[in-house]
Amino acid sequence: MIDYDKLIDVYLKYPDRGDFAPIADGDKVCILYTGNVGLGKARHLVFSTGAKASFREVERQEILAELERLEASRDDEFEGDIGDFEDVSDILSASYDDAPIIKLVNQTIIQAAKNGASDIHFEGLTGKFAVRFRIDGKLHTVKQYPKSLQESIIARIKVVSDLDVAETRKAQDGRINLRIGNRDVDIRVSTVPSVTGEKAVLRILEKSKSLVTIDKTGLPENLVPRFRKAIKRPNGIILVTGPTGSGKTTTLYAALQELVSDDTNIMTIEDPVEYQMEKITQVQVNRTVDITFASAVRAFLRQDPDIILIGEIRDTETAQAAIQASLTGHLVLSTLHTNNAPTAVARLIDMDVEPFLLSSSIVAVLGQRLVRKLCPHCRKEVSAEQYVKDFFMIEGLEIEKYYEPVGCDRCLHTGFSGRLGVFEMLTITDGIRKLINERADSSAIAKEARNAGYKPMMCHGYEMVSSGITSPNEIIAVSGND
Repeated sequence: MIDYDKLIDVYLKYPDRGDFAPIADGDKVCILYTGNVGLGKARHLVFSTGAKASFREVERQEILAELERLEASRDDEFEGDIGDFEDVSDILSASYDDAPIIKLVNQTIIQAAKNGASDIHFEGLTGKFAVRFRIDGKLHTVKQYPKSLQESIIARIKVVSDLDVAETRKAQDGRINLRIGNRDVDIRVSTVPSVTGEKAVLRILEKSKSLVTIDKTGLPENLVPRFRKAIKRPNGIILVTGPTGSGKTTTLYAALQELVSDDTNIMTIEDPVEYQMEKITQVQVNRTVDITFASAVRAFLRQDPDIILIGEIRDTETAQAAIQASLTGHLVLSTLHTNNAPTAVARLIDMDVEPFLLSSSIVAVLGQRLVRKLCPHCRKEVSAEQYVKDFFMIEGLEIEKYYEPVGCDRCLHTGFSGRLGVFEMLTITDGIRKLINERADSSAIAKEARNAGYKPMMCHGYEMVSSGITSPNEIIAVSGND
């Protein structure tokens, strides 16, 4: 039988390894794969090496994690891969023997991608320069450097994102397209001047990240059939509400995965396009050539669409375009920034949408937040404190014990690992439509919704706390002010 290390050497020479990966299984080899393409590559590897191996189908993320581990153990191979870029030629193509600043920026971006960070902050402090990663929604300081490095690091970031290096007095926006290992990564760069020098923030969007299905968003079991029923309607507006970074777009794309088919024309207008899907038409906002949310929706209506996804309703023009699209027989999916689901109706009325049009077009509003999941390896059970009991007692929910974070090596000593959605869903009933026509406030709408079975986000949070998924403080932070 072929030696395992030799098998890995052959495997690492494949140009595209994101669909399959071999692992040691005792004294044998097991090859992980995803989809028919991955299975075909796995069988080719076995045939070409003469190895005896078993096969196991898994999620793509598990394969990418194993691939990163294998590549990290082959430093030369890994360093060769990270020089493979699309639109930007030099972000990581420089040798690690080159200038220390280039190496520092390269390693920081690689480390952030491997740690699952959504943002990298390069910011000046008094007498020093710090690098912070946002992981699971929280910022963590990972490095501090001498203040003298600040200008050089910011200049390097500007060079690779095609910004004006000489301009330090105004904010600038740019982007970097790169490939780290087998990950296609799109980085949005923003720089602003401050009293402690220029600050740069890099938002990491992973193109190759697998899309989440409705069943894996964290939507509670009682809401899943209601949400599926809503998105299967031929027309109307379905809104997902919540603050920036609460997973609204992820939820909408989970819905699109169930709606996409050969007999359906789906069109989206987004800023930016975060996920790329087959069989749908995706358009990115470009104000330079007058491609806005509203103008794109008007253009879509001449393209014979069945379903339209609007990245965000943020002004009167977009809101009215969405209403008109829904009233002319199209299903419209969009997001809105509000504190909770009942407030969404009042927010649209504030945008000068006529109540009678809104009441006849809106179908459902899904409120959403993201909470951090407790690390299963170090969480500990404790007796409920009085403030936690009082918080849940508002909804008549009793709690005696729950789990709280501790921290270990597996969760970077944060006590948390990953995030999950916490939801509430408002279905528009005849009673709510009547209140909308009367321009009722959000509290009256919430009261009527409760009579029809609406449960606030706190109730889903209680289920998550009771089952040990998250801590009460996470739920209090996202729903305490609702």
